[in-house]
Amino acid sequence: MSTLRRDRAPEQSRQNFWRQDPHELLLFFRAVRAKSRDLAAPLSDADATVQSMPDASPTKWHLAHASWFFEKLVLEPHAPDYRAFNPSYSFLFNSYYEALGSRQPRPLRGLITRPTLEEILAYRAHVDAGMENFWRRPPSARVMNLLELGCHHEQQHQELLLTDILHLFAQNPLGPVYRHGSVIDGLAPAPASGVNYAGGLVEIGAGPERFAFDCERPRHRVFVAPFRLADRLVSNAEWVDFIADGGYRRPLLWLSEGWARCCADAWTAPNYWEKRDGGYWTMILSGRGPVDPAAPVVHISYFEADAFARWANRRLPTESEWELAAAGLPQTGNMLESGRLCPTAASMTQKGLRQMFGDVWEWTSSAFAPYPGFRPTEGAASEYNGKFMCGQFVLRGGSCVTPDSSLRASARNFFPPHARWQFSGLRLAGDIDDARN
Repeated sequence: MSTLRRDRAPEQSRQNFWRQDPHELLLFFRAVRAKSRDLAAPLSDADATVQSMPDASPTKWHLAHASWFFEKLVLEPHAPDYRAFNPSYSFLFNSYYEALGSRQPRPLRGLITRPTLEEILAYRAHVDAGMENFWRRPPSARVMNLLELGCHHEQQHQELLLTDILHLFAQNPLGPVYRHGSVIDGLAPAPASGVNYAGGLVEIGAGPERFAFDCERPRHRVFVAPFRLADRLVSNAEWVDFIADGGYRRPLLWLSEGWARCCADAWTAPNYWEKRDGGYWTMILSGRGPVDPAAPVVHISYFEADAFARWANRRLPTESEWELAAAGLPQTGNMLESGRLCPTAASMTQKGLRQMFGDVWEWTSSAFAPYPGFRPTEGAASEYNGKFMCGQFVLRGGSCVTPDSSLRASARNFFPPHARWQFSGLRLAGDIDDARN
């Protein structure tokens, strides 16, 4: 049995690195821009153009939009000598910024066959040169804040680029390989245990001393009742048991809207799974293959995660519970830098909570809503998060395609409850006074 733990110490503060040395922010910008080019390198112009569904975007669009962000929010307002690469790109590559003009409708981004991938890369080089020239005179702290936001914004699009390419390749009967990755070992998952937390009046959210998106602030107090959190993510093997026990056929396990979606879309397993050779196969960025029983289940909706938790006589954690448990833990795990590009089994030797960062984004039971005292970022960037605080649920922890510098205990991701193409999974929670725990 695990022992009851008191609140962990707050996450160790890290100063914004550019406040000590502004040149470090330029180095970060260069590294982020180079990483995006590297992620696009295995793709053909056709791969980078096609849009597989309205919620996904073509790789060309991700590459161009990240440059558009720097061009429209940094260079055009603050660099008098900068000249736009192509004025029509302002329309083509705006996402949802109403303050910055009209845009190509999101479901129609795949119709942008021109400009070519080569031209998009030239556009990126033009913006990079503009940024290098702009940097000759150190910008103000406010502009550097925008620059840092732009870098983290591009990292989000790196993650989306890979998520969307996986969805695209999964529609191809050939099951194309993006990059060869890990070999499935077929081992059984390590037994799950749990860690107890006393809860109490605790602080969550990001402080002022390091980068965070506006939706992570302000840091504030919340009351958390005593709870228990599973020490690892739910595995594929456990999900197979859920399926075998009629998990997708039992309406009493499901929220009403979730059951309607399950029936309408004929869900019978996580996204990309198919029955083959008496078992399940799936699609990952290294191609099609058998489902790894020990790896975390991934590509499930909030509705599926909630139904599984009810089937397991548990529940999803709140985001406050998750952050309390994550505070003080090392922010290490299976993220983009590992190169695996798919979730992997929990360590058999690590003690305590495992897989808190990386592998899969973890659904919580918390709606994406503003914290008390929330203030959006100034200017056009105010549309970044706040306008989506309706009808979305919070996910925590990052995934196997999340850049490690994007993660912190306070980081909040959000998606509508039916979304399945993201690298999303779950961790179970329970109440300490519940006899089942």
